[in-house]
Amino acid sequence: MNKLSKIFWVIAILLSNAMCATIAYNYSELKWGGEYAGYSAPASTAFIYAIPFGLAIIICIILAIKSKKN
Repeated sequence: MNKLSKIFWVIAILLSNAMCATIAYNYSELKWGGEYAGYSAPASTAFIYAIPFGLAIIICIILAIKSKKN
């Protein structure tokens, strides 16, 4: 594998781990806030953070595949 391809694969894996951590933290904060602090947003709004992370992961995977072919 190309060195650049490996770098993009590693970035994609790190982004997926960061996405899971970010969503888990925000979900727990919104869950607690909804029960005890009176937040009006439901806890499921934390999953909105998955959209930019998902796009970045897809872009990294595409770049890794394209750089492997070159």
